[in-house]
Amino acid sequence: MGAELENLRLLYVEDDARSIAQVQELALARGARIVCEQSGSAGLLRAGMEAFDVIILDRMLGDIDGVTIIQRLRESGVGTPILMLSALGRTSDRAEGLDAGADDYLAKPFEAGELFARIKALHRRSAGQQHSAVILYGAFECHVKARTAFRQNRHLALSPREFELFRYFMENAGETVTRDMLLRDVWGMTFDPQTNVVDVNIGRLRRKLEEGFDSPALETIWGSGYRLLDGS
Repeated sequence: MGAELENLRLLYVEDDARSIAQVQELALARGARIVCEQSGSAGLLRAGMEAFDVIILDRMLGDIDGVTIIQRLRESGVGTPILMLSALGRTSDRAEGLDAGADDYLAKPFEAGELFARIKALHRRSAGQQHSAVILYGAFECHVKARTAFRQNRHLALSPREFELFRYFMENAGETVTRDMLLRDVWGMTFDPQTNVVDVNIGRLRRKLEEGFDSPALETIWGSGYRLLDGS
């Protein structure tokens, strides 16, 4: 197999010993360096203290569920790509995991080839993202590393998913952003989940961007998508 994973540093959080052994063996054979934790609390602590290229996270853990772990990591500013694994493979389950801040979602059982292809894709996408430390547009500021947002110098208390949406709009400031673009680039979906996950989150973000201000922040382009206004 060779060094297919190019010395990537992986964290695998899983409470099933057989799954750990299997993935660890396959990852090492592909040239990865992998750290394994068998509880959600240990995985959360490790992910917050050390740098990893990709985190592989089981959803159903004994002490802390995977969705909660993702939310806590994103709230603390950990932006490492996260691949969630779960026996829950319904569209609504996928949407919930991605909405919490996961970058990809793979249902169990899975083929080893698909698992590692997704890990490589997540790493390539993460490594290829070149963001300025601060993105400015009109009255808006997006502090990428600190994961904070401002309008007219007023801090906006955004959830991890809302911040990802805000950053995406800032990166495409003044342009029409389609629903398909958001599904692909923010939720990591290559298919339409046939849910209102985008609309619900856009509604939440719009309220937080506009509350207490006189002018709108997000414009709905009917039949196309949304556009961020300059907030002046």
